[in-house]
Amino acid sequence: MKLTNTEEQLMELIWAGQEVFLKDLIDSYPEPKPAVTTIATLLKRMQDKGFVAYNLMGNSRQYYALVKKSDYFATHVNGLIKNFFGNSAMQFASFFTTETHLTDAELQDLKKIIDQQLNKKKP
Repeated sequence: MKLTNTEEQLMELIWAGQEVFLKDLIDSYPEPKPAVTTIATLLKRMQDKGFVAYNLMGNSRQYYALVKKSDYFATHVNGLIKNFFGNSAMQFASFFTTETHLTDAELQDLKKIIDQQLNKKKP
């Protein structure tokens, strides 16, 4: 299941804070801050989707993520590869390295990451 852009923005704040109260979330937003009711509605929708839960602390709710950020984005990158690149990681990598205009330094860093993964797979 996917979050809307607005829900993703709120989820980023939850991931950053790990366990946060509604007030913390509101304080984290830049001006103009959304209404409390807007954030509460988003949190309810995100609960219904299984992305967040809360602990009751007196009369307040302390929200926390049920889905790790890395898991959420891995799912969507894999969906992107499947839907737009014929399920070919090679086509995605080719597109990514040629169309995103990476600098030489960024390409070298990417090469190091690939080399590290290759070394991990050696018997």
